[in-house]
Amino acid sequence: MIAFLSLGSNVGDRESYLKEALGHINDIEENRILKISSIYETEPWGRKSQRPFLNQVIEVATRLTPEKLLTKCQAIEKNIGRVKKEEKRWGPRRIDIDILIYDRYMIDNDELKIPHPCLRQRRFILVPLNEIARDFIIPGYGKSVQNALKECRDGGRVEIFTA
Repeated sequence: MIAFLSLGSNVGDRESYLKEALGHINDIEENRILKISSIYETEPWGRKSQRPFLNQVIEVATRLTPEKLLTKCQAIEKNIGRVKKEEKRWGPRRIDIDILIYDRYMIDNDELKIPHPCLRQRRFILVPLNEIARDFIIPGYGKSVQNALKECRDGGRVEIFTA
């Protein structure tokens, strides 16, 4: 199966945390990273008074179920030092790993929502996703990532990151 994951960080050595997360995702035996977007520096979403995020999107071939992939991603977040119960919604974090899309699946339960419910409203997700999968049709939406980006009303800053 093909999954698209979003990685984000705005605490400490942001670039290092993204690289560490990529390494852990790549170390999962059932996963193979196929594509990696550029790293983008992005305006915070929700809570504006915090440091900009670094974001990127990856395409992964996986043999894990969506639920097991979620569990692995949460374990990676914890390993890198994320403590969810201490965080505020949309607040600062060392690492955030979200499953954006899992093949053509549509899942909506208490633990997991696929496609990610805010996928089409956030440029910081759509810009890097468009870089690696512009023609992918978003399940339940029926349009490509490229079209979703054109229709997105989010005006947040999303720029290629240069260290």
